[in-house]
Amino acid sequence: MYRIDDEQRRARLGRRHLLAPSARATSAVEVADALVALHATDAATVYLSTCARLRDPDAGAVERALYEDVSLVRLLSMRNTLFTVSTEVAPLVDASNARTVAADERRRLLKHLREDGKGLDERWLADTERETLAALSARGQATGSELSAAVPALRTKITVFPGTKQETVQGVATRVIRVLAAEGRIRRDRPRGSWTSSQFRWTASEPWPAAEPTGARAELAARWLRSYGPATEADLKWWTGWGVRQTRAALATAGAEEVLLDGGAVGWVAPGDLAAEPSPEPWAALLPGLDPSAMGWADRGFHLSAAHRASLFDRAGNIGPTVWVDGEIVGGWAQRPDGEPVWRLLSDVGRDASHLIEEEASRLSAWLGEVRITPRFRTPLERELTA
Repeated sequence: MYRIDDEQRRARLGRRHLLAPSARATSAVEVADALVALHATDAATVYLSTCARLRDPDAGAVERALYEDVSLVRLLSMRNTLFTVSTEVAPLVDASNARTVAADERRRLLKHLREDGKGLDERWLADTERETLAALSARGQATGSELSAAVPALRTKITVFPGTKQETVQGVATRVIRVLAAEGRIRRDRPRGSWTSSQFRWTASEPWPAAEPTGARAELAARWLRSYGPATEADLKWWTGWGVRQTRAALATAGAEEVLLDGGAVGWVAPGDLAAEPSPEPWAALLPGLDPSAMGWADRGFHLSAAHRASLFDRAGNIGPTVWVDGEIVGGWAQRPDGEPVWRLLSDVGRDASHLIEEEASRLSAWLGEVRITPRFRTPLERELTA
């Protein structure tokens, strides 16, 4: 079996994830497609991940792609998580993941409505959705609070998990809006405040054209392997949230080829992707929490020392801001209240690499300007650095 060692995997990461300076992109869409999908749970991550990979970092270019050109869109998809993808990739993600998530969200909401005991049912939900869409169409865009003010049904309160320790009273507005967004009938528009804000306005949208799920999963797997391969079956299963059968079927349909990884594990690459990747020039990167390069695999052993995990992850398994050198995570970073990036190295990288890190910190500080970043998921090291 053809072997691809960890050094080669790190070389691929530097080039294919657009982190080496010579590999950087010229557009936000190019970045999103190179990584297949950008984590979007934290609004700032989309901008930080993209600008770290652009030759000329520009938050305005990301905003234009999201809200003017709409060449990038957010979908609740893999692992029931919010991702940003290009409009080319969106139908694949929709058919392979997002539709299932949307169906689960609708089923869960209807269950809560039935358990509440007020007689709220499918008809009530359908009427509420129609009124919500009509109000949004009349306004063009609106926040959740503005929609609730316009649609009385959205101000309905229900008791969820009645009779259990988790019993609580909640408004239905957030859940109804979440279902509409998951189904692609509305989408997130410009937030209130700056690009770091998650208080989105909503605008009307159209669901993606129906695609066949099996073929969509195979195409998504092939794209993912070209970006993240070689990777194991478990890596793909974790990243997508698919079951074992779906994962194996997608690999087979995509024509993935087996390779041997360091440590003896079997990995997979896209068809014909066995040629050695030339090592890029030395590089360093300061990547945000939940960056795709840190969250792309279930087993991150080839680029992350187990000794660093306690400092860089929160209790839920979310990785914070990281410092990279030549394909390895070597530390973490944060932004002080005065805007200065500060970092701590967890590995000895040498003088030359330290100089590259300083250059990247200066580049980051220059394009951020007056913007201040507080990660949504805070990790021990990030908290220490900002204390």
